[in-house]
Amino acid sequence: MKAVVSVCAEAPALNPVGINPAAARLVDYVELTKPRVAVLVLFTVGVGVLLAGGRAFPFLVLLHTILGTALVAAGASALNQWYERDSDARMQRTEKRPLPSGRLQALEVFVFGLALGLSGVLYLALTLSHLLAALLAAATFVLYVAVYTPLKRRTPLNTLIGAVPGALPPLIGWCAVRGEWTHEAGMLFLILFLWQVPHFLAIAWMYRTEYARAGLLMLPVIDPDGRRTSQNMILYCLALWAVSLQPVFYGEAGLLYLSGAMLLGLMFVATALGFQRWRTYCQARRVLRASLLYLPGLFVLLLLDRALGL
Repeated sequence: MKAVVSVCAEAPALNPVGINPAAARLVDYVELTKPRVAVLVLFTVGVGVLLAGGRAFPFLVLLHTILGTALVAAGASALNQWYERDSDARMQRTEKRPLPSGRLQALEVFVFGLALGLSGVLYLALTLSHLLAALLAAATFVLYVAVYTPLKRRTPLNTLIGAVPGALPPLIGWCAVRGEWTHEAGMLFLILFLWQVPHFLAIAWMYRTEYARAGLLMLPVIDPDGRRTSQNMILYCLALWAVSLQPVFYGEAGLLYLSGAMLLGLMFVATALGFQRWRTYCQARRVLRASLLYLPGLFVLLLLDRALGL
């Protein structure tokens, strides 16, 4: 799922030299699921469950939703790597993945990814009271694999399109508890949608040369001086800052959340403004790091504010 397909997930191949073949194969399958990516996806799912639950702690719903969504996310990651195996082979940061390196074959990865995705949707449908959560998980899977992934080679708008399935995980959690899409769920969706744009533009700027070589049409690939990239970063950071304050205006968060959201938003906007002035790899990395602090920080503040009633 796109909300967490970040540079931080691009670790070297997991199978060390000397590991026995069976264990190495298992490690390769685990690598296909992008476990580091899944952590943030499942965190946002958990946020949706906990916020929808209010003062209650819906443990079983939380457990089932996380397990089912983990399967869906793992399947989507595997199919993403199956589809992009040729472009991955052209980029240094991904050439050691199981498929481009030849450690796994395309058919087995396709079957593995599809089986995980379908089993995750089925698990959610069978274990949760509200079918809408399973339907949202299915939509996330299809949009990410069948729409966003192919569009990365066709249009620089792929980041915006991919931000839709990337913003659905907290709604899966919310609907697992409530069974409906409310304005509170809509705010979670908007926050995650807007956050993804500067986050992924920073990554794309850092690796624009490799993306260009692989034929991926990210905005920084067609924006050599970075002007449009920086403008988009600032625009979406400002929009995110405004949307992040909506829970306060709706009376769903208090002073603790307001103070923290203001500070986090200021930090994020400041790094984007810095990128407009210094369009360098280092500054793009600062934007990326700020994004990785911003989202968990904002959601933790929202949970704390709700729990403490401040």
